[in-house]
Amino acid sequence: MRRFFVKNILFVIAVNVLVKPIWVFFIDRTVQNTVPTASYGTYTALLSLSIIFQTILDFGISSYNSRTIAQDPDKLPSLFPAMLSARLVLIVFYMTLAYLWGYAIGYRGWELNLLIGVLLIQSLNALVSFIRSNVAALHRFKTDGVLSITDRLLMIIICGFLLIYPPTAHLFKIQWFVIAQIVCYFIAAVIGYIILKRIGKVKLKFSFNAPEIFRIIKQSFPYALLIFQMSVYNRADAMMMERICADGKVQAGIWAAAFRLLDQANMFGLMFATILLPMFGRMLSEKQDVRQIVRLCVNMLLPMSFMVAIAGIFFSKDIMHLLYHKSAIYSTMSVEYEIVFAVLIASFPSWCLMYVYSTLLTANGSLKTLNIIAFAGVVINLSLNFYLIPLYKAEGGAITSFITQTSLSLAFIIFAVKIIKLPVNIKWVLAHLGYLALIIALALGVMFVMRGGSSLVQLSVFGTVCIALMFVFRFISVPAIKQLLNRNPG
Repeated sequence: MRRFFVKNILFVIAVNVLVKPIWVFFIDRTVQNTVPTASYGTYTALLSLSIIFQTILDFGISSYNSRTIAQDPDKLPSLFPAMLSARLVLIVFYMTLAYLWGYAIGYRGWELNLLIGVLLIQSLNALVSFIRSNVAALHRFKTDGVLSITDRLLMIIICGFLLIYPPTAHLFKIQWFVIAQIVCYFIAAVIGYIILKRIGKVKLKFSFNAPEIFRIIKQSFPYALLIFQMSVYNRADAMMMERICADGKVQAGIWAAAFRLLDQANMFGLMFATILLPMFGRMLSEKQDVRQIVRLCVNMLLPMSFMVAIAGIFFSKDIMHLLYHKSAIYSTMSVEYEIVFAVLIASFPSWCLMYVYSTLLTANGSLKTLNIIAFAGVVINLSLNFYLIPLYKAEGGAITSFITQTSLSLAFIIFAVKIIKLPVNIKWVLAHLGYLALIIALALGVMFVMRGGSSLVQLSVFGTVCIALMFVFRFISVPAIKQLLNRNPG
């Protein structure tokens, strides 16, 4: 099972690394640097609003579906029509309620039109996620990995053309960006369905059986509640600062610029969670030991997240200048960009731990525990945001995010250890803390010894030594890699 997991996660990481950084750094970033900061800030706030309402859109169907099909793949042909019908009903409710809420909190005119586009993006994205949840539940992780980049690959082609072709480049608007995403997600959904039809023997038919749809929604409700609460404490920040601050659209734009890199880094943790949910679900249902997979995931994710976080904290000025120096507002607010990014990226290790331990609890069906923890996260996040955002604007939102994610990651670990009865290995914990302390000292040393030199060279030296230290601490070991690649491991 470990070999199967490693081969699949490495494939998924490889295809995502080839495509998604291009999307983030060359398309999404270029769009933000091209359109007015206020326009992109509005788009970011509307995106946050749409994500918060995703609970209605998804209602936990993807998580419930993935866990159910992973435990019994034969249910897929009969369950798919009802699930798809429930998804379409929820899309209608989602778009209606989110639009009305947007109107209620003051959006008008072109902002409401943009909101409709953003809601369509989220609806089609949810449809793609539902299709992918079936593919992943069948343990076709490589196929799911390819599907996970289809929409981004299409967007790179379309948006790249619009941003490079001279007649359209200087006229580019945020509305074009939204329309391009709608088209690409629709194409990705069609491709996903064609693949699922071939491997899962499903048929495109609908089953608007009210009792059946109600049963699915009722069983999915704990997942939906969890997703809603996670959406609130993960995405409320941008929407709140856009509404609360006098220069809210600008602050939301700064937040988006800083959060973009954290969001991109989180791609790796999300890839782990996508594979781990059906895998943990099947292993736990068959009473298999999950401890080795948990330890393997933490050893792969946590040291790397420490490296990324420390690099982001110590080199935030250089990173933000490299990415956004062409932005019209960056020259006057560069310090805000740097501080917000440094605080946000510091939470990356917490995100990675949550992807492992919260996924384990989800696969175990510990929804009551997860929802209690998530509710605590909502209380912490909203309370701190209402206090800190008026005082410190985007920086206050970043501080709130760091405190929320750190607190929740510790809670998920504690309850996963207690409920799943995972062993507490103090030596292993100290090894990770020792690695963290050592790379902090390394970052300080590199900045002192190589001060005045190229920041790119400094980052390269820092990253190279950090990766070497992962082998020294045996988070990654050559014998283990050889054993995992051996078709007949001893």
